[in-house]
Amino acid sequence: MHAMIDSPRERSVAITIGLVGASAVLLGAAGAHYLQSRLGVRGEDLWRTAVGYHFWHALAYSLGAFVAPRGRARTLALWAFVLGIVLFSGSLYALALGAPAWLGAVTPLGGLGFVIGWLALANSFGRSRGV
Repeated sequence: MHAMIDSPRERSVAITIGLVGASAVLLGAAGAHYLQSRLGVRGEDLWRTAVGYHFWHALAYSLGAFVAPRGRARTLALWAFVLGIVLFSGSLYALALGAPAWLGAVTPLGGLGFVIGWLALANSFGRSRGV
């Protein structure tokens, strides 16, 4: 069975899945192969954490996009996962590369985005018929 892409909105969701997943792999590879000597121990830990959350939430985005019933809760989940990746993982990537420490204040906002995404995804499934 394959997912039906029947609208420009669905096409943009499919493109986002590809971009979010590919960027997780590329950033993971960059950290492992090209940046390792530049990051230091703390930077490596931050980078690894950023990649882990980035990748898992790319998968969560895919789950929401292809399995969750369409509706406002699903839309909220998808936006929250992307926002979480940008704010949480993005701030950790930046900190690993030497960004100012104040940027760490953004990281919990990304974590909140992840939590909202998971709760919205649960809500989406909970509101579907048969549940």
